[in-house]
Amino acid sequence: MINITRLIILIVLTLSAQFITAQEQNNSLRIKILNEHKESIMNEERAFLKSEVENILLRLQKGDITEEKATELKESAAKKRALNIENRTAIIENKIALLERNYNGYDDNEGETSSGGISIGGNGGTLIGIKTKGNNKPRKYDRRTYSDLVVAFGLNNAIIDGEKLDDSPYKIGGSRFFELGWAWKTRVFEKTNFIRFKYGVSVQINGYKPTDNKYFVSENEKTSLEEFTYNLKKSKLSITNLVFPVHFEFGPSKKNVKDNYFRYDTSNKFKIGVGGYAGFNIGTRQKLKYSINGDKVKDKLKRDYNASNLVYGLSTYVAFKDVAVYAKYDLSPIFKDQEIKQNNISLGIRFDMD
Repeated sequence: MINITRLIILIVLTLSAQFITAQEQNNSLRIKILNEHKESIMNEERAFLKSEVENILLRLQKGDITEEKATELKESAAKKRALNIENRTAIIENKIALLERNYNGYDDNEGETSSGGISIGGNGGTLIGIKTKGNNKPRKYDRRTYSDLVVAFGLNNAIIDGEKLDDSPYKIGGSRFFELGWAWKTRVFEKTNFIRFKYGVSVQINGYKPTDNKYFVSENEKTSLEEFTYNLKKSKLSITNLVFPVHFEFGPSKKNVKDNYFRYDTSNKFKIGVGGYAGFNIGTRQKLKYSINGDKVKDKLKRDYNASNLVYGLSTYVAFKDVAVYAKYDLSPIFKDQEIKQNNISLGIRFDMD
């Protein structure tokens, strides 16, 4: 019994010694990382100060501010960064002192206000407990390029040689288009925002619903409309294209000038865009819905239907705020190698959402 007790005590003492050694090594690592982080804080704040001073000097060169105002702004920036260094390093120094005084794995995360640093560990044991917020970087003085989501939809049809739009074989209200993309907008000139260059990438889906119970038939590299055997509840051809739109956008804007930056705002202004697009076909599909002896049938036919592989055209929009009337016209034919040429035309609503 005594031997067993001695063995248990020996095991406990051994494990305790290993735990204490590991804990000391762990705290030593914490202190080392904290010291390195304190140095990185000073380097980071100096870099921020350099960026702010460069923005101030740029404003001075452009004549936006006077020499006296530039000096005032530089002194204010230097004071702010010095205080940031003092406050942020004080937090690190307190953590180091706490670790040197207590080797018990104490983790103090309360009151953490640092805007930069590192975090190691999970819920059960954060090694350092300094979290990155990333909101301390100064704004760029002049931002010339913006990006936004583009969503458009509306009516779709075709201009056919020798025929009026009223005589189109496609339903006027039933044929529709949809577009989803991403666009970048860059100010063309340095000191005015009246002209912007807009470019991006979009997926355009053009849909055609034939009239008179007809459907699309592709034979001998020709595509035509033929009468369907059964009564069609739905007949639709969808052509999906990946395109790269390019527009010049014109319109007034409001210049908002702040202490460290300025921006042009077009959110509540009238805008006109003129340009075009080019791309290629990425898919063509026909949907048919009908009934045979009371049984409902749905056919989804994936074929090329001789749709043009390369697509290109003209487009324009007239907008107020984020909503625009949008029109586009394909210069490339809908179907290639056809005796009668058909060109897609679309009219709808477009949203450019910043």
